[in-house]
Amino acid sequence: MPRRPGLSARLKLTLSYAGFLAVAGALLLTVVWAYLLRYVPDNPQGLLGVSPNRWLLVRTFAPAAATAMGVLLVFGLVGGWLLAGRMLAPLTRITAAAREAGDGSLSHRIRMEGRQDEFRELADAFDTMLEQLESHVAEQQRFAANASHELRTPLAISQTLLDVARKDPSRDPGEVFARLQAVNTRAIGLTEALLTLSRSDRGNFTRDSVDLSLVAEEAAETLLPLAERRGVALDVTGAPNRTSGSAELLLRMATNLVQNAIVHNLPAGGTVTVHSAAQGDASLLRVENTGHPLPPELVPTLTEPFQRGTERARTDEHAGVGLGLALVHSIVRAHDGTLDLAPRPAGGLLVTVRLPGEPSPRV
Repeated sequence: MPRRPGLSARLKLTLSYAGFLAVAGALLLTVVWAYLLRYVPDNPQGLLGVSPNRWLLVRTFAPAAATAMGVLLVFGLVGGWLLAGRMLAPLTRITAAAREAGDGSLSHRIRMEGRQDEFRELADAFDTMLEQLESHVAEQQRFAANASHELRTPLAISQTLLDVARKDPSRDPGEVFARLQAVNTRAIGLTEALLTLSRSDRGNFTRDSVDLSLVAEEAAETLLPLAERRGVALDVTGAPNRTSGSAELLLRMATNLVQNAIVHNLPAGGTVTVHSAAQGDASLLRVENTGHPLPPELVPTLTEPFQRGTERARTDEHAGVGLGLALVHSIVRAHDGTLDLAPRPAGGLLVTVRLPGEPSPRV
């Protein structure tokens, strides 16, 4: 909102310096004046008419004191103006950087030189904020572009199916409806994943006490039919261990991990191991699966949105949208936890989620 113009910080500091110097000078002159008058007799004639007296002292000292006060005031104003300008120079650089950031340029950095002081700390904190903001904006732009591309694909397929059905009335409607339903299901899944990702990124959820072992069991039970269809052995172990967070988001995290482990397993005869445990003051969830060997350089990219580990994930009935591990990473981060991905030497992936633990309630 607009404000009335006021004095600049430099002028305020200048006036403060000058005022302080003037007051200090006035106090000093007052002390000197009182000290001198104490030892000067109040006799206008004095001894033989030439001895110092108060009247003579006043006539001699007053003009000199007034001149000294004027010099002090001028010196305070000039010196204060120069000193304030030098002291506030770092703020000028920070203000210029803030204006550039406000205009949309996030690549500018202050990089203030010199020793560590309050202004240097402020400039370094501002540079750190700009780096994080630039990274976040770039990530959001990349995510928006990928999301637009992913959402455009099912819509384009639906449009193509409808055009083909309209031009070929003899085509089996059941086949068209089935393919439309599959495409629509994929689009709905992508939309729900995007909403969940946005919600976990904002961190606006209610925290409750959640038993991570029960969450793992529920996720495995839900996906057991999928594992049986693929011939994958699903083994769930663990002891009660509690953490604080959203039961819904933590269940989505565990479900994504188990489903990802099943889908990216060997064609048949593979295994998926889910284990939860308390370790010190942390709650752990480990999901390990057999599968194809993963290049070490590929593993760090798996948590990026719309990244897929293998091309096979695109072709089967559980194609996914490339948000599984991205959602897991976002949910873990929102719960102040850590996510570790490590390729197994024999093939497959070991995923370890570490969340802040919570003492189990006493019975």
